[in-house]
Amino acid sequence: MIKFTIFLLLLFNVSYAAEFLGDFKQGSFILGKTDPNSKVFIDDRKVRVSNDGYFAFGLDRDRKNNVLIKIKNKRETKLIEKKVFKRKYKIQRIDGLPPKQVTPPPEVYERIKKDNVLIGKARSIDTAYNFFKDEFIYPIDKYIITGVYGSQRILNGKPRRPHYGIDFHAPEGTPVKAMMDGEVTLSEKDMYFTGGTIIFDHGHGISTLYMHMKNIYVKVGQKIKKGQIVGTLGQSGRATGPHLDIRLNWFDVKLDPASILK
Repeated sequence: MIKFTIFLLLLFNVSYAAEFLGDFKQGSFILGKTDPNSKVFIDDRKVRVSNDGYFAFGLDRDRKNNVLIKIKNKRETKLIEKKVFKRKYKIQRIDGLPPKQVTPPPEVYERIKKDNVLIGKARSIDTAYNFFKDEFIYPIDKYIITGVYGSQRILNGKPRRPHYGIDFHAPEGTPVKAMMDGEVTLSEKDMYFTGGTIIFDHGHGISTLYMHMKNIYVKVGQKIKKGQIVGTLGQSGRATGPHLDIRLNWFDVKLDPASILK
């Protein structure tokens, strides 16, 4: 942690309009630092700047355009354009699934809609927390990665939406840790797609989402600490086996969790 902090201090020289930590490629989380008195706009969208000058944003999986960053203070307005690099994504084929795991039956559509409203509300929260600027940790200690961000799954021959997380395979009941300090904004034991689901707010629209949990030990409004055990790994919801699916969001933009776990 000390080395990481020193690295940030060396990287973020506030004599410049802004400095950035992160790769400007599709799906990436970007951490920025500037004069705390500055106003920051990402593609004309105003973002929060913390009291110590940090701000955050992310790049969509399929983003094609460059990013335009405007830094405005009392002295000047500076426009920074960053090229966004494209990525190649993996294709995963899974056959032999029960039909209900590929196409949900009509009778559950209302339930899915309600689940999506709850998740969307939790992801839209914009607090002044600045936990996002610190170093995230892995949610479990021993695992096999069975799914990666951006990959597209073809289930029983039918292309589905891209996968927006990382799947960590481990035995059912494996303790799951909070990757960063935050506040619980969603805690649901039985969502249709995601099963046992938790969302943590880390500030400035940055949130992490934990899916397919077996047990959940936290509740909405609870403050949590990095490394705290928040539940156990399971195979709830539409899961083909025990695993933890981790998602990273900047509001409604789905980001690659690997970009915070380097």
